[in-house]
Amino acid sequence: MHVGSVLVNSQDQSKPKLLPTHIESKKGQLVLFVEQLSSSKSEAPDQKLAQVKSVETRALSLLNNLAPKIMKLDNSNNSNGQSFAGADDDVFVPPLNFAMVDQGIFRSGFPDSANFSFLKSLRLRTVICLCPEPYPEVTSEFLKANGIKLYQFGIDGCKEPFVNIPDDTVREALKVVLDVRNHPVLIHCKRGKHRTGCLVGCIRRLQKWCLSSVFDEYQRFAGAKARVSDQRFIELFDISCLKSNPLSFSCSGK
Repeated sequence: MHVGSVLVNSQDQSKPKLLPTHIESKKGQLVLFVEQLSSSKSEAPDQKLAQVKSVETRALSLLNNLAPKIMKLDNSNNSNGQSFAGADDDVFVPPLNFAMVDQGIFRSGFPDSANFSFLKSLRLRTVICLCPEPYPEVTSEFLKANGIKLYQFGIDGCKEPFVNIPDDTVREALKVVLDVRNHPVLIHCKRGKHRTGCLVGCIRRLQKWCLSSVFDEYQRFAGAKARVSDQRFIELFDISCLKSNPLSFSCSGK
């Protein structure tokens, strides 16, 4: 199930508004989400509920770890009138559509310089880019400076009906994700919706999620731009050759 963004991400990243109330609000949403899952026996079996709660607990833990840093920023802003954007090293701005997929696995849209402090806090080992375009030099230099390995699996971001998602490319990207030596890992494309959604959908298949839950997660990120072709790809993707890879994720089927 969708864990949700760690921080509310404004479209205008030049003026990030990171307040403690945002943290409390998001924590409340996560708790309510778990309660709703628990009361809906028909939506998922007890075992799957327990697995989802495990992911939600990790998300809450990450929120609690970030709260003191954001509180510090809030106090600093109130005391000297400076904007948050002035404290570059302390401001945590997640990339567009950032969310936790599972322990050690994150997803997002294309990160830029405004997100560097946040990415450093994740202590990433690996970034998987699903865009075919040359990687931006400034972001590439950031990754090198922080010892983060970049894997680029170029998938064209075509619109329906011209969508062509190469099975072999997705399979190679999955091998990188499944190797825990690459964790923590960030998966991203341009918006964090379609290409990233397809890769995460295949991960969920390996974790033995039911298709309705897989599609629900995909649609939450894609929104009104959800593609039938993407969901068909997720459903028909052959995961048999990857079942030999060990799954140590918190919500893998046992």
